[in-house]
Amino acid sequence: MAGAITHSDILLSPVVPEHLGPVIAKLRAIGFQLTADGTQGLRLRSLNGTHTGTEIETLPYPGFPTDMQSLFMSLLTLSEGNSVVTETVFENRLGHVPELMRMGADIRVKGNVSVIQGVPFLSGAPVTGTDLRATAALVVAALAAQGKTSIQGLQHLDRGYANFEQKLRGLGAQIERVTPI
Repeated sequence: MAGAITHSDILLSPVVPEHLGPVIAKLRAIGFQLTADGTQGLRLRSLNGTHTGTEIETLPYPGFPTDMQSLFMSLLTLSEGNSVVTETVFENRLGHVPELMRMGADIRVKGNVSVIQGVPFLSGAPVTGTDLRATAALVVAALAAQGKTSIQGLQHLDRGYANFEQKLRGLGAQIERVTPI
């Protein structure tokens, strides 16, 4: 999602594309090219620098993974047109929505359904991650935001993503972890 939201050409490896079928299908549907690169590589390319909205419904495997919902929603905030995300697996999986809205996202929520109207840009803002996936989604959104974003709640991120900021810096991200004084 970090590569997609920044329209970067990246190679993911090692990866088993068959395990990511619904995610790959949605990325292709909204305007990205994903191609196999070797036996365990997947290359992501932005086709034209824009992408369109879509509908997502989370489902147990092999459906669209709930763990990707918040990250994909960050991408959809910058899509052209409307998107609808329906969370059917977990309650309270939308903690990232108010924080994305602080960054300028246009999202309406009713129950477990989020309607996202794509905006031209997100703006940097102070935000707080409420869980692992929400915090990762905020980091991804911050990569594409104009201006500086500060994110609290990184203990959630550390629980599931080892060396997250170093990996993103390796892809060219301008990201820094600051210890509060």
